Amino acid sequence: MPLKARIETALSAAIASGQQGSTPAKLASALEYSVSPGGARIRPTISLSVAKACGDPNPVLADAAAISIELIHCASLVHDDLPCFDNADIRRGKPSVHRAYSEPLAVLAGDSLIIMAFEVLARAATTDPKRAIALMRILGASTGMPGGICAGQGWESESKIDLSAYHRAKTGALFTAATCMGAAAAGEDPEPWRELGARIGEAFQVADDLRDALYDEEKLGKPAQQDEINGRPNAVTELGVRGAISRLEDILSGAISSIPSCPGEAALCEMVRVYAERLTPVLPARYAAE
Repeated sequence: MPLKARIETALSAAIASGQQGSTPAKLASALEYSVSPGGARIRPTISLSVAKACGDPNPVLADAAAISIELIHCASLVHDDLPCFDNADIRRGKPSVHRAYSEPLAVLAGDSLIIMAFEVLARAATTDPKRAIALMRILGASTGMPGGICAGQGWESESKIDLSAYHRAKTGALFTAATCMGAAAAGEDPEPWRELGARIGEAFQVADDLRDALYDEEKLGKPAQQDEINGRPNAVTELGVRGAISRLEDILSGAISSIPSCPGEAALCEMVRVYAERLTPVLPARYAAE
């Protein structure tokens, strides 16, 4: 089955499991709304690509690992958009969850998706309990404190921000989880895969900073110029547009060279190259002409 189909099938099954029986209808609907449309599904795609490059001996566990990461990611978007954080009305071209369903239901939807991520791994644990426990530990570390996405969000409340630590936690943590969990699901040591995830995560953050600064709301599918409006640290403020583009290119080059030796190394390199092209923003004419 193609990776995209594996991801959507497993994700639909996970959401359906949270809608069974006598459930509050609005919250059940908010769960599905929170994960669709899916965008690029880049994190689960990376996770499954790593598992596949390592032989993919346990597809059930690999799918669970990939979907658990996507559920955490979607939960973080729901919470990020809340008025207490980014106060964003639009996400992926449609009203954010708190605008469509209310703030209380958005909080509960995000919380439910986080819990669901670990339930997905627990259900898949019957295929290999030891590997499943390792996956839960990686996902937990990438979600909470001291270095997960919760820590990344927490940096925004500090008066003095460590930009590297902020980016590493807010964006990099789930990309590191993607590569490490893909390897662990396939029975490989996850540590050699950490650098690849960290580099992809850093590249994604720099690219996101550039898009936020250069694109408008229609092109982004969400509010633009949020870093400037909210006074958040970002690569464009620190390096300028040209400097951020140069930094992005350096990171992506390093990402490809960091891929560990594995049976599917060539295919994985190609996947990273494709994502590199997609990540690099198209500069507006005023910059391209310089």
